[in-house]
Amino acid sequence: MGSCREFSLRRGKTCVAGSRLIVHRKIEAEVLSRVVELAGTARIGNPMHPETQVGPVTTREQMDKILGYIDIASAEGARCELGGGRARDGALQSGWFVEPTIFSGVDNSMRIAQEEVFGPVLSVISFEDKDEAYALANDTRYGLAAGIWTSDISRIFRGTSRLQAGTVWVNTYRTVSYMAPFGGYKSSGVGRENGREAIEAYTQTKTVWIDTIGKTSNPFLMK
Repeated sequence: MGSCREFSLRRGKTCVAGSRLIVHRKIEAEVLSRVVELAGTARIGNPMHPETQVGPVTTREQMDKILGYIDIASAEGARCELGGGRARDGALQSGWFVEPTIFSGVDNSMRIAQEEVFGPVLSVISFEDKDEAYALANDTRYGLAAGIWTSDISRIFRGTSRLQAGTVWVNTYRTVSYMAPFGGYKSSGVGRENGREAIEAYTQTKTVWIDTIGKTSNPFLMK
């Protein structure tokens, strides 16, 4: 579920990058293995090159902050499954590049799960039943975006209703349109961007009644 995490990509950054992966315990090992394998193939480099998938962090201070959160996560007991430091291959070592980093064994109370890291860091959190999954997803002060993966159509409608997020994707992620409102719940976002809701945010409604005949049977009309 996304809060307002920043993930450096070749076309800039996205505040809806997923920061927590909440997965059932029965399939946690399999999902974690596949995610680590996929993230391990990410191409780090110059954001101006079309083949680049992960670019540099915007500032040295932000890079240090991300690395600090990685250290905090390890100190709190999370297990680093991938990455965990600066990218040091070739020319990358002279830039502000952070490796895609994945933590398992994350408790939702850990800072890595509750605070905005603004970096390529993913926390994997397991659950036992659907009620626990929704509770974990909503147990944060943020609620910009979330995603659900399921083949159960009824679960789609129940899940999108229960998740406290301004945008919920189902079996996809980061699909956007200027016609659709965008904004968050709780501490995420400011109002709504895009769509009719964005226009209404700048609209002051006024009701005006006009008697074009000149006479009315309304006894309360002022003369």
